[in-house]
Amino acid sequence: MRGEGLGLDEILSAAEDAAPVESVDVVARNLKERFGASDVSFLFVDVVGQEVVRLPRAGAAAESLGQAQRIRLPESRYDQVLRTQCLLEEAEADGACRLVAPVTNRGDCVGVLEMVVPHADDTVRDSVAQAAHALAYIVVTDRRFTDLYHWGRRTTTMSLAAEIQHQLLPTATCCEAAQFTLACGLVPADDIGGDTYDYSVDQGSLHLSITDAMGHDTASALLATLAVNALRKCRRAQGGVLEQADAAHRALCEHSRGLTTGQLVRVSLETGACQLVNAGHPWPLRLRDDRVEEMSLRVNLPFGVPAPAAYEVQEFGLHPGDRLVLITDGMHEREASVVDLPAVLHDTSAEHPREVVRALTDAVRHACGDSLTDDATTMVLDWYGSSRSGRRHADAGSNT
Repeated sequence: MRGEGLGLDEILSAAEDAAPVESVDVVARNLKERFGASDVSFLFVDVVGQEVVRLPRAGAAAESLGQAQRIRLPESRYDQVLRTQCLLEEAEADGACRLVAPVTNRGDCVGVLEMVVPHADDTVRDSVAQAAHALAYIVVTDRRFTDLYHWGRRTTTMSLAAEIQHQLLPTATCCEAAQFTLACGLVPADDIGGDTYDYSVDQGSLHLSITDAMGHDTASALLATLAVNALRKCRRAQGGVLEQADAAHRALCEHSRGLTTGQLVRVSLETGACQLVNAGHPWPLRLRDDRVEEMSLRVNLPFGVPAPAAYEVQEFGLHPGDRLVLITDGMHEREASVVDLPAVLHDTSAEHPREVVRALTDAVRHACGDSLTDDATTMVLDWYGSSRSGRRHADAGSNT
């Protein structure tokens, strides 16, 4: 079905003409007019993935922002939609239909679009699903210009350390492409522990990094800032993993008195060949042919050690169907040590990487009684190969 028939051109044009804080309302008005819909609203997924927050209408009083409806996500209708990435239809008592559609951009779950229509047929369902997809692009674009969408994801007050840490992370926790799907997750400690993750895709490579700065609170957040930005500066100048490691090491030695462990990976999008530098970091896990194994690699010194540090590039290959998992030590030390990470990976082998990240971090959170003494971070990469021959899911975002 063409976009013109669904009114997508009209939605996108109207959203572009509106102020950034009003673009969601533009979509809501369009759906109300076309389908006689009521109760059209957009709900954000919060930063830790435990709640959804209903976005207030544009122009709402400032005090209403703090009173926005918050709904527990696990086992809710919204959870079902985000897990399956499929539109949900429920009958209302008056005969109307409630439709809930995922608002997702390249695998990154931004939230859900919810509305009630007098009736739903295939045309209405397709139109709502397409509108939700368009809304994902609108929100991703407009959140550059306003804090409203950042506010919508925050269900607790952030400390200064948490603010710094959050701003170091990519704006999307998931990325889907022809060759791979990547999902990331960070569960912060009660006293921020300095974890970060980062990724970037260029024409020929996927770049990954995961780091753990020494210490807690703002000291570790500032140390992480040095490390992450040194890595990004070098990567954006087309430096390889060895050059990035040297850059991070020099930055910490010259501007700080702290250490950061890290793991840097460059994946060739054409062949799946990987280059890796391990700077004092936990080994990756790999799921291949239904078997989970820890990849025993040589470990170099952490970044910032006040001594000559020689980093080395190690090489390995990914096969179509492989799942590569990078973690920080908060995923398996102290209380989290009781979690059998390989067993969780094995049990979730058929799931989308988003759900694998969720299963891993939920297991650690549960083991720590929701009170972590160290940040727990993971990155899950599914590799399909350049021909997508090994792709786990026929449809992006599907759990089937």
